[in-house]
Amino acid sequence: MKSGRLVSILLLLQTRGRMTAAQLAEELEVSVRTVYRDVEALSAAGVPLYGDAGHAGGYRLLDGYRTRLTGLTPEEAEALFLAGAPGPAAELGLGSVLAAAQLKVRAALPEELRAHADRISGRFHLDAPGWYAEAEQVPFLPAVAEAVWSSRVLHVRYRRWAEPTDVERRLEPYGLVSKAGRWYVVAGPGPRTFRVDQILELNSSEEEFARPVDFDLAAWWTAYQRDFHDRLYRGEALVRLAPGVRLPRATKVRTDHDGWTLARVPVESVEHAHGAFLRLGTDIEVLEPSELRERMARTIAELAERYGNSASPCGD
Repeated sequence: MKSGRLVSILLLLQTRGRMTAAQLAEELEVSVRTVYRDVEALSAAGVPLYGDAGHAGGYRLLDGYRTRLTGLTPEEAEALFLAGAPGPAAELGLGSVLAAAQLKVRAALPEELRAHADRISGRFHLDAPGWYAEAEQVPFLPAVAEAVWSSRVLHVRYRRWAEPTDVERRLEPYGLVSKAGRWYVVAGPGPRTFRVDQILELNSSEEEFARPVDFDLAAWWTAYQRDFHDRLYRGEALVRLAPGVRLPRATKVRTDHDGWTLARVPVESVEHAHGAFLRLGTDIEVLEPSELRERMARTIAELAERYGNSASPCGD
């Protein structure tokens, strides 16, 4: 809409300074002619906007002019306050900064948008970690965050799951990611991912590194997660599921005359699938692989033997 586009022109010039009509047109995805008409409309409305001719010309706002218009729709105002994550911000030492920033943004919003923001803050609260996840101690998180910000090398002693468990690593920290309440640092060379809570010792250095100019943290993390899941579920099980039972990532083969579904299910390992399938009790029958079926059968036989004696172990 034109009104939204006019606000966008104001905000672009306010934040970027001088811009040509061609630059504004490219940013707003409109024609240069449309930009000319919008600029005329802004000038007619009393906005102190000036155009300079020549190679270094372009449009600019009068020095010192600041608009209080935000251009935010009600939905955008709601999303802004919903996106504020106080937990991670506090862990990074930015809790008070986030609160102050939200207070300033709220004060600058028009009354109707302020009501939207207050409503979303009062009705939605983000708490990322799961119920049964204990709060992890991440004493080195502020130091890692500082190294990310200043592009300085870190030397750490890190605990990994494979032998040898404790290793020395030189990290070039590109960015931090909070996933399900757990912090990860993405660091070069590579890059590779390290859990911040598994850093045992940390020494900052004055050595600076050059962060790749084309590195996109969000895009890299999305690709990393996709690759992680592809590598995680490398096996497959053939199972029969009772009527109404569904499993994530299962591919239906057919439904038998008794209502049971034959399905193929990606599995991480025999060990992992054994525990997951046991929780379904009599609602699942494992057909393949044979190693998993035999292990299920052994466990079920042991349980039957253990509970076969009706006498209580605490009885006389």
